Amino acid sequence: MTILTTALEQPLFSLLLTLISFQIGVWSYARCHNHALAHPVLIGSLVITVVLALLPITYERYRDHNALITFFLGPVVVALGVPLAREIKKLKGITLPSLLVVIIGSLLAPILSIICAWVLGADEAVLRSLIAKSVTSPIAINITESVGGVVALTTGVTVFTGVIGALVGPAIFRLVGLQDDRLQGLILGVNAHGVGTAKAFEISATCGALSGLAMGLTGAFSAFVLPMLVRLFL
Repeated sequence: MTILTTALEQPLFSLLLTLISFQIGVWSYARCHNHALAHPVLIGSLVITVVLALLPITYERYRDHNALITFFLGPVVVALGVPLAREIKKLKGITLPSLLVVIIGSLLAPILSIICAWVLGADEAVLRSLIAKSVTSPIAINITESVGGVVALTTGVTVFTGVIGALVGPAIFRLVGLQDDRLQGLILGVNAHGVGTAKAFEISATCGALSGLAMGLTGAFSAFVLPMLVRLFL
């Protein structure tokens, strides 16, 4: 038992758990014909949750041991500039509308979520944790820490938001007849960050590039504006 406990406490175990769980998610996603409910992030998270519940290892230890993966989330977001550079010509004529989508979406998402949570009786810590729910994880974590929210709650809600956005986004596009993949990408990037951007790349390279742009701009705008809104109203 001591040997098992020692092995579980090693950083390598947590790293392998993350990688294997994600691969299980990728396999499930392919088997389910890329259905959003079988998204690798969702399935991988469920696998990790079950394993952590069954084994004597805390979430805090698991999170700390995956600090390297968390660190590389930032460079991955920056790397989304590569497909954007290839599709930059597609931005012609929609630069101003793109900025308006980002600004309005970046403000509406946290405001509406906070209002709904407040109406349902959520306490201040929960409200502060929801402020960055539509921002990509590396930036959302920093925003939550700066406003005094609960990082673990923000992380979970952020993943959930991305999965829901990737699930219902394409369905809404079909419902309203939105066929412009540039606008689809902007909407997915603003509302569903990384998970939505992955879904956008499945639609088209242009959709994915615009989603990556929207995700990055939303993160930058939110990091500047949201802490000020919290200080003013919470």
